[in-house]
Amino acid sequence: MNDGTRHEAVLKRDRMIVLSGLAGVSALVWAYLFYLTEGMRNMDMGIEPAMPHMQAWEGLDLVLMFAMWAVMMVAMMVPSAAPVVLMFATINRKRREQQGLFVPTAMFLVGYLVVWMGFSALATLVQWGLHTAASLSPSLVSTGPILGGVLLAAAGIFQWTPPKHACLTHCRSPLGFFLTEWREGTRGALLMGLRHGSYCVGCCWLLMSLLFLTGVMNLLWMATLTAFVLLEKVAPAGQWVSRVAGLLLIGWGMWMATGVLF
Repeated sequence: MNDGTRHEAVLKRDRMIVLSGLAGVSALVWAYLFYLTEGMRNMDMGIEPAMPHMQAWEGLDLVLMFAMWAVMMVAMMVPSAAPVVLMFATINRKRREQQGLFVPTAMFLVGYLVVWMGFSALATLVQWGLHTAASLSPSLVSTGPILGGVLLAAAGIFQWTPPKHACLTHCRSPLGFFLTEWREGTRGALLMGLRHGSYCVGCCWLLMSLLFLTGVMNLLWMATLTAFVLLEKVAPAGQWVSRVAGLLLIGWGMWMATGVLF
């Protein structure tokens, strides 16, 4: 086996290891989400699940809700991050062969997910406010059609804005980021993960907020959003997929709001 063939075999093995790890993490968190969904069904039958209470929240309820949001974000964003994590692993392997430096690819993913944990904390506080204002049903769905219409329209409009375009461009083509802003070592991998995660949150935060409209634990809607986020990042016409979806969201929001007003 010549050096080129051996190198390709090593890269292929690394990709399989990374993909297996990402698939394993995704499978575990989606399985836990199914468990939580069953817990919400059991609540309707009088069986107490590990979920926040519907009355005024206490400290434990906030912790449980944050944990639920954190698990949801891991389940939804790890699949869409797979291409970037694979790219990091490939570049990392090549630099390791040249310089002898070993950096765990997991540290890049940890940095990426830390940013989404921050988003989860903010989403928990927003949900606490909506719960206090009685704007959420017991199934964690927004009870205000006007609020839902505004949220849909805002998410649709954002799909056409320069910040969305800039963040989506970064997520679709992160190679330039790795080549120009690579940082060595474990700390560098963590910082790059944080930086990429910030772009990803900037790209998707309003889409994730639609969970308040459809139900925070609506697995079908979560799977739909997960597939859409991955599609707009990897599809050849991803920018146009994003914009067409924006128009549909605006139309949906106007229909929901006008249906109440008129």
